[in-house]
Amino acid sequence: MSKKDLTITLYKSELIYEVQNKTYLTGRSRHDGENHEQVANMQAGDDDEHLNQILRSLGSAFSELKTKLADFIELDEDQTATNNKLLASFTDADNADNKLEIDLVMPANYNTATADAISSACHNFIVNTAVADWYTLTAPGEAAPYASLAAVNIQQIRDAANKRKAPERPEIA
Repeated sequence: MSKKDLTITLYKSELIYEVQNKTYLTGRSRHDGENHEQVANMQAGDDDEHLNQILRSLGSAFSELKTKLADFIELDEDQTATNNKLLASFTDADNADNKLEIDLVMPANYNTATADAISSACHNFIVNTAVADWYTLTAPGEAAPYASLAAVNIQQIRDAANKRKAPERPEIA
């Protein structure tokens, strides 16, 4: 049976920006004029300490996403070892391409109209998982909603990946 290849490209800079923006907006909405330090801790920033944690969280979320999409990723029978190269690609400031790719192998009758939905849900899963991880460390009461959103994102990916084209009626000679 023939297959369709689908490559999902995610940009590190967009993922980092969205984690920082979500934590900023959440912190700002919780600010009451008296809790400056607490709000500052809720917000992920460009400080080395913060950025390193965000990058580790993004790397872990990307690995988790690949595990969740394993049914659609071609198996590499020759792989006998692994390392933290993915994490290195997140933390390497010289990473010129600044992107992460997931190569999916879809069934031949996969409806490619859902490709953008899969890409968007993958992006959102990584961001929501990383934000949940950030809040687990800095504001535990804020983590659960983002973990729940990540679970919704996985369901969105599954729904979109399982869309099929309607069969075409064959012509009768």
